[in-house]
Amino acid sequence: ALGLGGGALQAAVGLGPGAVLAPTFEAARPGALASAGGVAVKGDRMRPVPETEIVRRVIPVSTVTRVGDRDIVRVRPFAHVASALSAPVAPEIAARIPDFNPLKIFSGSDEPTEVAASDAIYGAEVDGEVAIKVSDFPSAGIVFDDKAELALAEVRRSVREAAPFLADGAVEVASLPYIDSARFEIGTDATDAISSLAVAIVPENVSLVEKSEDPQTGVDVDERIVSVGRKDSFERLLADAGATEEEAEDIAAAFSANFSVGVKPGEKLRFGLAADADGRTRPVRISLYGTDSHLGTVAMSDTGSYVAAEEPPFDESVFAEDEPAPAAGNLPTLYAGLWGTGLSLGMPQPLIEDLVKVFSYDVDLQAHLSPADSMEVVYESDGDETESAEILYASVTLGGVPRRFYRFRTADDGVVDYYDEEGKSAKKFLMRKPIAGGRFSSPFGMRRHPILGRYRLHSGVDWAAPRGTPIMASGNGVVEFAGTKSGYGRQVRIRHANGYETAYGHMSAIGKGITEGVRVRQGQIIGYVGSSGLSTGSHVHYEVLVNDRFVDPMKIRVPRGRTLQGSQLAKFERERGRIDALIARDNGDRYADTRS
Repeated sequence: ALGLGGGALQAAVGLGPGAVLAPTFEAARPGALASAGGVAVKGDRMRPVPETEIVRRVIPVSTVTRVGDRDIVRVRPFAHVASALSAPVAPEIAARIPDFNPLKIFSGSDEPTEVAASDAIYGAEVDGEVAIKVSDFPSAGIVFDDKAELALAEVRRSVREAAPFLADGAVEVASLPYIDSARFEIGTDATDAISSLAVAIVPENVSLVEKSEDPQTGVDVDERIVSVGRKDSFERLLADAGATEEEAEDIAAAFSANFSVGVKPGEKLRFGLAADADGRTRPVRISLYGTDSHLGTVAMSDTGSYVAAEEPPFDESVFAEDEPAPAAGNLPTLYAGLWGTGLSLGMPQPLIEDLVKVFSYDVDLQAHLSPADSMEVVYESDGDETESAEILYASVTLGGVPRRFYRFRTADDGVVDYYDEEGKSAKKFLMRKPIAGGRFSSPFGMRRHPILGRYRLHSGVDWAAPRGTPIMASGNGVVEFAGTKSGYGRQVRIRHANGYETAYGHMSAIGKGITEGVRVRQGQIIGYVGSSGLSTGSHVHYEVLVNDRFVDPMKIRVPRGRTLQGSQLAKFERERGRIDALIARDNGDRYADTRS
C-alpha cells in the first residue's frame, strides 16, 4: 500500500527517479514578508497596551448560614470576575462614575458591619437546601438493662444473617503452594566471590550553590513618549511623569552635567516608568531625542540618584506612531478603574462602594494605573444583582504586587470584615495620605530647605493641594496640640495608641471644634490645606512619630485594625482555603473552556 501511494504521488507531480521536493518557506526568508506585503518587521520589545478582556462567570457555591439553632446549607450563585483595571469603558458608563470623595469613603469606618447573609462556605456540595441541627448526646439519665437476654429465635436469625459474610473469602491453608525459602538465600561462596571484587567508588564532581533567600526579580518598566511643546518646561514634563520636585532637580542636573543640553520644542522625551516599593510610579530612565539623533540618557542608580546611562534599544516605530503607547499618566486612576469595571459588569453601586473601601486603607486610590494592573472579585449574585450582595474575595494587582482580601465573620462579635492572607484586617491603624487627591511633592529625608537654603532633615512628607482642601485625621486619637508653631504655621498634632503620633502643618485654618484634648476619629476633618509658616506653596506637611522619633510615613509598616489569632485564625485559614480552592477550580474550568 505504501509503494502504491508513493508511485501515485510521483506520477502526480512528475518527478523523475531520485528527485526530491525542495521545501519552500517563503515567509521564513529575511525580507520576504516585508517586500511582499509591507508587513512590519520584528522590533526589540513589545510595547505594553491596556488589557481589554473582562471575564465574568457565575459559579454555584454551597454556603452555610446560622439561623437560630440550625445551620442552613444551600447553593447560592456567586460571580467570579477577572478584569484589567485599565480596560476602556463606554462613555455612558464613565459619566456614571461618582466624583472621588474620601470623606464619604472613610465615613462610618468605625461602625460595625452588619452580620453577613452567609457565614462561610460549606465544605461539600449539596442539592437543594439542608438544615442541620446539632444537639448534645443525651447520655445522662439513661438506664441500660444488663440482665436482658436474646431469645433463641433471635440468636438463630442473627447467625443466619451474618453467616454469608463470615464465610466470604475463606481459604483452606492446604490449597496454598509450598514455598522453599532456601531458594532465595545467598550461599556463603557467592558472598565471598562478590567481596573479592575490587570496586572503587569515585564521587562525581559536584558543585554546591547555596540557595538565594531573596530572589531577584526584574523591574516592569513602561515606556512613554512625550513631544516637547512650545510652552513645556523640563520640570513640568518630569512632574507629569510622576517625578517629585527633588527627583526633577536631580534629573535636570544630571542632563546638564553630562550632556550640556536643554529641552527644546519639537524634541521628544522617552520615559521609562516603574513603580517603587510603595507603588508610586516614577521615571527610572529618561532619554532625550532630537529630530534625528539621541541627545542623552540618564537613569536611576541603585542608590536612588540619577546618572548618565547608555541609550536604551531604539525602535524607530515607537516615534513614528501617531498615538503614543498608554502610560500611567494617560490611564485612569485606581478609583476610576474600580468603578468603571464594576459598572461595566452591572455590579450594584453599594457593592462597588464596598470594593473601593476594602482597598482604600492600603493603596492610593488617586494613583494612575499601569497597563498590567488587574483585579479579581468573587461576589454574591442571585441573578438580579440585589443591593444586599456581598463580596467574598477581592484582589488587585498593582505594579506587579498582588493585594488579596477575604471576607470573614468573627464568632466573638459577629462582625464581618476583610482580612489579608495572614489574617490581618484590611483597615489600617493609620492612613498614609491625609488629604483627598493632591500631589506627592516632597519625600522624607535630608534635603536643602527651599527657604533657609541649608541641608536639614525633612521630618515628614509634603502633599501639594489647592488651598482649602480638607485634611483628615489619619487615625483615631486625641488632639495634643492645635495652634501656631514656628515654621509649621498652623499645626494639629494627634496622639494615637501604642506610641504613635501624627502632625499636620502649614494649614490655612484649623477645623471647627479641634482643640487640645478632643478625641477624633479616622477620616474626620481636622483642618484645611494652606501655606502658613515657612512654606513656598499650598500643601500639608504630614509627619508620623513612633516613640517620639520621626519615621517615613510612606515606608513605615502601619499596624492594621485587627489581627486574628488562635481559634479565630484557624477558622479563617480554613475559610481562606475553601475560597482559594473555589477560585482555582473555576480558573481551571475557564482554561479548559478556552482549549475546547
